[in-house]
Amino acid sequence: MQRVRQSPAWAGLLLLGLALGGCASTIADAPLVGLPANTPARPATPAEYLSVHDLPAPRQETVLDQAQQDKLEKDLLAARDRQASGAKAAQRRTN
Repeated sequence: MQRVRQSPAWAGLLLLGLALGGCASTIADAPLVGLPANTPARPATPAEYLSVHDLPAPRQETVLDQAQQDKLEKDLLAARDRQASGAKAAQRRTN
């Protein structure tokens, strides 16, 4: 019988805790509670939200044609091969 009487008290205590937990940010600004001494001051104006839907301006450059793409690919492959051979030569010198 006593257990039935205590359960509304516990439920009320739980609801009170949840309600006060939701107000924690406003309680921190209360004059009696206040903020710690080393807390930085809040800015005068709140920060603006980032512009999500703003798109960048279209590019002015044209797309590479097939010949330019092939030349670029050959240049990149040659640079990769030079790097690999240079690394192998350096490794042989250290061993």
